Amino acid sequence: MIEIFTNNFVIFVLAMFVGFEVIAKVPPILHTPLMSGSNAISGITIVGAVVIAGLHRGAWSEILGFLAVTFAMINVVGGYRVTDRMLAMFRKK
Repeated sequence: MIEIFTNNFVIFVLAMFVGFEVIAKVPPILHTPLMSGSNAISGITIVGAVVIAGLHRGAWSEILGFLAVTFAMINVVGGYRVTDRMLAMFRKK
């Protein structure tokens, strides 16, 4: 059991470092189109998190599923708001 947790934790930490490095190198001009793409990925994350939370495999799966849904929804809503504000700059007045 502890081996599985350790392996998953190492993968999580490595994914955090890789994600930070990839995002840090994105030029600001590409931020909005990439955010729209990440919103689609977060939508998939929401579906997976709802499935995990609904399996009732214990308190941890429900808590982590709830947190995953919450953070993914924050990402989706924030991403769409930023994209909407960016597109509003190009609308005719």
